[in-house]
Amino acid sequence: MTVFTCEDSPDAMLTCIYDAWDSRLGHRNIRLMLEPLYETELFCSYRHIDADSEKAGKVVRSIQKKISPGAWRMVYRCAMSSNPEKLEIIYRFLLYGFAYGSPALQMLQEPAVAAFFELDRRTGNEAHRFMEFIRFVSFPGDVLVSHISPKSDVLTLTAPYFSDRLPSEHWIIIDDTRRTAAVHPRDGEFYLTRLSQEEFDRLSAPAREDDPYPDLWKGFFRYISIKARENKRCQRGFLPLWMRKHVTEFEP
Repeated sequence: MTVFTCEDSPDAMLTCIYDAWDSRLGHRNIRLMLEPLYETELFCSYRHIDADSEKAGKVVRSIQKKISPGAWRMVYRCAMSSNPEKLEIIYRFLLYGFAYGSPALQMLQEPAVAAFFELDRRTGNEAHRFMEFIRFVSFPGDVLVSHISPKSDVLTLTAPYFSDRLPSEHWIIIDDTRRTAAVHPRDGEFYLTRLSQEEFDRLSAPAREDDPYPDLWKGFFRYISIKARENKRCQRGFLPLWMRKHVTEFEP
């Protein structure tokens, strides 16, 4: 068994898929895994693959042309997942996608396709929840800042939504887990950047004391609640406990 490994980034994963496919070792004789590898198996040889934007672009174009543009969007969402098996799941789906084209998206009876759809659904749902529950606070300079701690890398999935809703505001959404940020200048396009420790600490400082929005959120949450119909279990279904760390309504 030959195991192709790469870092957890879209370009590296697509390059790994390209090289694994191009190896002609037989799909049953290869596996794809993300680094770091905590344990290695006996009788397996390992090949590290570095990111190559040209090879990654070829894979993207092949998916769009031979399967569909929608399939590529699903592959991208799966690549943003926190599931450590996501690279292998994407690769096994593409075996069907390149063999059958767009009809492969309907082949949910196949375990590889079903696993791919489940991974896409989970990542999409997580991104959708953060679109609903991201809360901004006001920093000096009229900059809106929000912190999130997602399991999956959902910044590129949520930032376009806020770019459309808040086009004339300076705002920053910070992923505390990965120390990355989506930065949106007023009337401009958002971009992604990695934060230094100093930048992260500065943006984690308390917001402006005169910012009225935290109290408004808490008051709204408190006054629309009906005590007699309170259902904590149902509430956790819509907003899990792990997502509440940066949600204003649940702060003391």
